[in-house]
Order: sequence, then C-alpha cells, then structure tokens
Amino acid sequence: MRVVLQLVNNSSVDINDKTVASIEKGFLLLLGVKNGDTEADAVKLAKKISVLRIFTDENDKMNLSLSDVGGTVIVVSNFTLYADCSHGRRPSFINAARPEVSEPLYEFFCNEMRKNGVDVQTGEFGADMQVNLCNDGPITLVIDSEDLK
Repeated sequence: MRVVLQLVNNSSVDINDKTVASIEKGFLLLLGVKNGDTEADAVKLAKKISVLRIFTDENDKMNLSLSDVGGTVIVVSNFTLYADCSHGRRPSFINAARPEVSEPLYEFFCNEMRKNGVDVQTGEFGADMQVNLCNDGPITLVIDSEDLK
C-alpha cells in the first residue's frame, strides 16, 4: 500500500457538487492498493501514520502528532498511485489492485486508523471526486508499506 500524505490547514472532497468530507488541521491521505497488499500492510501503515510527528511545536520543530494537535484525516482511494509510466505515453495500471481487492483494504485501513484514535472522514471509493486542499508547509510525504519495518 502506498500513501501520499499531505499536511493540510484544510481539505474537502466534493462529489457531484456536494461536499462529502471536510476537515481543518490534519492530513489528506491519498491511498493506493497494489496487487499482493494485505491487511497486515494496512495495519502497519495506519499505525505509522497515526503517530507521525510532523506538526510543528512551539519551537518550530516537527514534533507533534495528530492527537497532539487534535487533527483529523480525510482518506481518498487513488489507484493511480501505482501507475507505471515507464513505457509509451499512457500509464499502465496493471500493478494497481482490482476494486474487489482494493475497496475492502481501503475500508480496513480507514477502520485501523479509527482504532488508533484518529478521526477519519472519507471520499467515496471509485467515485469521480474533486479534492480540495490547502497544503501546510508544504509538507508532503510518500509512505509505502513495503518500506516499513
């Protein structure tokens, strides 16, 4: 599983001109699931993100976590994170898991975040979403479950 994490001052997700998720300070998480990913990958990734200390403290050091600042999260499914652009002019998505695999893992990941005490809102799996954000910093991290020990 791969997440693009963006530290945000605010973020929202609209579907058909209707806001389905909206947060202030927190994370916008774009979540991609690849072939072979498991619930164990989701558990590791959710645990790591839940405790990341990337909000600044009174000394302007990245030292505070979501719970320290009362932050919230929006999780948006995004199969394009596993695009292969190495050949031709159109990306291949062969490495991205099919919806019947990725949707349950997406839901499992969101529930793991909640189990870790994080307030989670979501987009809608497979929908055409308009994602709005005000990136803080900007701070953007790419975290892959394969890299977590």
